[in-house]
Amino acid sequence: MSNVSSLIATPEAVVSGVLMNLRSERFVEATTPFAQEFRFTDHGIGLEFNVRARLIEFFRKAREFYADSSMITNRVFTSGDRVILEWTYRATITEPFYGGHSLKVPISVQGASVVQTHEGEINEWVDYYDGLKSRRTALAAYFQGWVEL
Repeated sequence: MSNVSSLIATPEAVVSGVLMNLRSERFVEATTPFAQEFRFTDHGIGLEFNVRARLIEFFRKAREFYADSSMITNRVFTSGDRVILEWTYRATITEPFYGGHSLKVPISVQGASVVQTHEGEINEWVDYYDGLKSRRTALAAYFQGWVEL
């Protein structure tokens, strides 16, 4: 094994670094491990990104719209260059209620992410979860005109 190949982070370490940066709101750093050509797909709200600047904006807006949100990793499976995360997303949203009042609604959604890496870079990241239950429609609506090919 050469010194160069031994310096490449494991797929699990790469994914862990992204999650750590997202929790710390370091969105630019969170996208650093993504390859030059990548695809990030959020099947829960039907969005796909392949441009780093737009992915950074997605991460920023997700934090802005759901400031108290958190993602807790329940299990991690690694097979070769793939990492599968089983996680729980939690947030609280405020919704209008009868008589001009508002209601705080707790959200808890189970989901999974499948991440494909190659030589320490992320080529593809796909999130699967119940988009209706997550109530992330405001985030989806913000990016609705950002369809990428």
